Amino acid sequence: MTVATAPPVEAFERELGDPREATGVFSYARCNALDKAEAFPDEIIELVNAQGLQRHYVPEEFGGALGEFPVVLDLVRAVARRDLTVAIAHTKTFLGVVGAWVSPNTSMTHTLARQALDGFAISSGMTERAHGSDLVASEVRAKEVRGGFELSGEKWLINNATRSRTMSVLARTGEGPRGLDVLVVDKTTLRPETYRCLPKVRTHGIRSADISGLAFDGAFVPTEARLGRPHTGLETMLKGLQLTRTLCGGLSLGAGEHALRLTLDVAERRRYGRVLLDQPEAVRTLADAGADHLVNEAVALVGCRGIHAISEETSVVAAVVKYLLPSRTDRMIADLGRWLGVRSQLVDADTDGRFQKLARDHRVIHFFDGNTLVNLNMLVNEFPAIARHVATPYDDEALRIALDPGRPLPPFKMRSVRLVTRTGSTLLRALPDLAAGAAGTPAGPLAARLLDHHRRLLAELADHQPPGVKVPRHVFAQAERLTLCWAGAAVLGLASHADPPAGDPLWTDGLWQRAALGRILAALGEPTGRPAGQDHELVHALRDRLRNGQSLSVLPHRVAEGVGR
Repeated sequence: MTVATAPPVEAFERELGDPREATGVFSYARCNALDKAEAFPDEIIELVNAQGLQRHYVPEEFGGALGEFPVVLDLVRAVARRDLTVAIAHTKTFLGVVGAWVSPNTSMTHTLARQALDGFAISSGMTERAHGSDLVASEVRAKEVRGGFELSGEKWLINNATRSRTMSVLARTGEGPRGLDVLVVDKTTLRPETYRCLPKVRTHGIRSADISGLAFDGAFVPTEARLGRPHTGLETMLKGLQLTRTLCGGLSLGAGEHALRLTLDVAERRRYGRVLLDQPEAVRTLADAGADHLVNEAVALVGCRGIHAISEETSVVAAVVKYLLPSRTDRMIADLGRWLGVRSQLVDADTDGRFQKLARDHRVIHFFDGNTLVNLNMLVNEFPAIARHVATPYDDEALRIALDPGRPLPPFKMRSVRLVTRTGSTLLRALPDLAAGAAGTPAGPLAARLLDHHRRLLAELADHQPPGVKVPRHVFAQAERLTLCWAGAAVLGLASHADPPAGDPLWTDGLWQRAALGRILAALGEPTGRPAGQDHELVHALRDRLRNGQSLSVLPHRVAEGVGR
């Protein structure tokens, strides 16, 4: 949270209402009932549209409100904290339109902007039944005819495929990776006999979502519906995914905070003659989960600010965020669930069924916009540039903008996104300086250990050879370690640049920074001892935020649940 994002997010929260009020449109009770019925949350989507979230999917130059990505991150997080199904259903419009923003402007750019601003659902037709995430293998074919294309084939397992008005379809117009185009297909313009919606696919999580598909049989799409230059469809999709993967961090942050709030609430209750929070195991579990959540927040916030400050490195940032946040949040939810035991699975008691629902819902985030292995593989492709430029001077001003939540962000140039970075990662190159800056502070020894690990990893990457088609497990492990080093740099950078609230216990003596770095080092296989009382202090600081009606954030803001606490 930043000075710039707090007012719009707090206003958004107020308008959505307190989710604890069962009769509210966007209440926990309503979301649970829709989940049981596997019914789409139409009324809730209308409420979110009325508050203008869709305006933040459209750049300001086309009449929208997309000016700063951290604002979008926090708005998405606010929705996801209440219900992931709603957040996923709504944000998929951004995936459907983002290809237009990273492509040259055409009449279709403005058409998509108008539809999104008017609240129409827009989906992205990338995946197919036989090929999954292998976009190069796409078989939906666009045959060039006079004035346009005729589409044939199926796009399947697509979010909002049935209820959307428009779909951005990755279609084959030639052979190989360069034989793909993105065509914007407005179903209201198609002859009814040339397309059909495929049945809803029942899923374990996000049961209320429209996960279905679209089949084409000679559907005519005009030439002007193509995004970008001919045969650049794969490039368009991959560039757009860099932005959506980064914003997916908001989905995981919202789910993680929901799980943490629920568990903190249960831990304060009395069971079997004692308060659960008096158990050492409870304190340890909650402290670890809280520290993991704060790591995730630092990664997502610095990542979204980096879209503006170091946009040429978005390929690295997106892969780091999309790998780390879903995987670490899933583990956090699982750890909290194990401590809650049977309470995590009850539908009508303790957590009112919310914990088991959010656990189910969050598991699907791994697969959106590129799965875990896809993102690790993206980082493997960046190894040569990262190793080659380890000593290249970085832009100090750009780094400060990325790390300081109080600094104004420069406008993001959508068409500056690159498929791969040329100079590695600014944040990783700055890690020695960030660690040196922590020397003499309570977090200093942890920062020094992180830097030692990072140097050993860089020595390994210097000897890296492109693995070819089959990537060895140890190379994926190196990519995972790289994401953790990046996360550590984000924690150090945010802690040294942000201006925290006066007297905030989470910031006293570097509390959150020490806890976060300890968790990162543990994930790197270098567990550290923790000072006596650190876990209690961290849990106490998080409980204060909960009781004060604030988000469980490094830099908190007011949430709707705060009313009446």
